[in-house]
Amino acid sequence: MLKHIHMTFALLSVLLFSARFVLLLMRSEKLQLKWLKILPHIVDTLLLVFGIALAVQLSINPVQQLWFAEKLLAVLAYIITGYYTLKMAKTRGLQILGYIATMGWVMLIVHLAVTKTALF
Repeated sequence: MLKHIHMTFALLSVLLFSARFVLLLMRSEKLQLKWLKILPHIVDTLLLVFGIALAVQLSINPVQQLWFAEKLLAVLAYIITGYYTLKMAKTRGLQILGYIATMGWVMLIVHLAVTKTALF
């Protein structure tokens, strides 16, 4: 059950990020909506809470399970590149590049979660 909840929040996180990216490219005023500023933080917090609960339930230790350590680093990179894309990138080209990089981290996270095989 925890796994499905965690996966649902992961999907919501990526969908919200993508929606905000599209609004950013459109230079939409909707980006200023209060719920659109708050909801991603709630979703990402719940994603983290259920991820921790799942790791505890399955006794996954990043020191012993290198794929999990890589996944945690990829999550950190997802957060950093997502922040860069939405807040720091000033040109449309850099925003698009940031979005592609962020989605690359998402693909790595999914790959690691499915295969449970460290890449590095």
